Parts: sequence; structure tokens; C-alpha cells
Amino acid sequence: MVYGCKMTSEDVKNTKGRIHKAWKSRFLMFINTPLPHARKKVHIRSGDGSTQLGQSLEKLLTDEYGITAFHDFLKSQFCEENLEFWRACEEFKSISSPEKLVCRATSIYKEFIENDSPKEVNVDFHTRETIGQNLHWPTTSCFDGAQRKVYSLMENDSYPRFIQSDFFKKLCADIRASGKPRRA
Repeated sequence: MVYGCKMTSEDVKNTKGRIHKAWKSRFLMFINTPLPHARKKVHIRSGDGSTQLGQSLEKLLTDEYGITAFHDFLKSQFCEENLEFWRACEEFKSISSPEKLVCRATSIYKEFIENDSPKEVNVDFHTRETIGQNLHWPTTSCFDGAQRKVYSLMENDSYPRFIQSDFFKKLCADIRASGKPRRA
């Protein structure tokens, strides 16, 4: 027995409470603090006028040069399936024919969602199962949950790395110099 280290159950409760509160406070501060590189804005010109591809993933995904550059970057990082899935979902939402909807939903599921699919995206079991159950009578929103998760992953991980990459800096320089980007 070590003398001077006796703790009553009340002491243990108080200590656990203080540790939990301190940890929770640091954690909340961490998740609410914006990343310094996520605030950086890079202005470049694209074919259809002035665009701020470095402002947000949303703006980047509205620009064909930006999409191409981002896809090439993701390919170099071995995670291009995220962007390809997101684009397939956007295209899927425009389908109006029920027969084409079923066919395309099955195709997207087999390519991106199904376990061990060729371009499997990172979605949780519940989302994967829900999509699988909706394949019989798909709606244009049946992939929305998975698409949001993949978008969030790109927005919080891939996009900040893309903005900081030498590839993006070179793309900006190429566009400023010639008005068009060169493919890597």
C-alpha cells in the first residue's frame, strides 16, 4: 500500500469530472477552430471569367478547369473515386425516366458503394445498407446521404491539401500566363 495516495470514491468522481471537462473544452476548441490553410483564397482566371477556385470546394466544382485539376490531384493521391462518385450522383439527380433511374442507381451502387467495388467510397455501414435497400425503387435522392459524406470528406481533407499543393500553384501560374491550364 502506498501512503498518501488514498482516494475516496468522491475524490475519484471529482477528478474524472475535471479531466472530462478539460478534455471536452480542448476538443470543442479544436473542432471549432478553422484550419489556417482553409482560409487561403487563390484567385485565378478561367475560361468563363474570373473565378476563385481557392475559395471553396463548392466554387471549385462549378468550374470545369477546377474539376479537371482537382481530379488529377485526387488521382495522384489515389482517391479520385470520391470526386467521380460525387459527379455521378449529380448526373443521377437529373435523370427523369424511372427505368433509367433504376439502371443508373444499380450501376452507381456496383461501382462505388458495394463492398469491394472497383471504386469503393468510404461510407458507413448504415448508409451503405440504406442505399442497398432503396435500389429496388430508387429516387433521385437515394444517394444524398452518401454524397454528403463524400463531399464532407473532400471538403475537409482533399480540398485543403489540393489548395496547398504545388500542383494547384502551378495550375494557377499556367492560367495566369496563358489563360488555360495545361494537363499534368
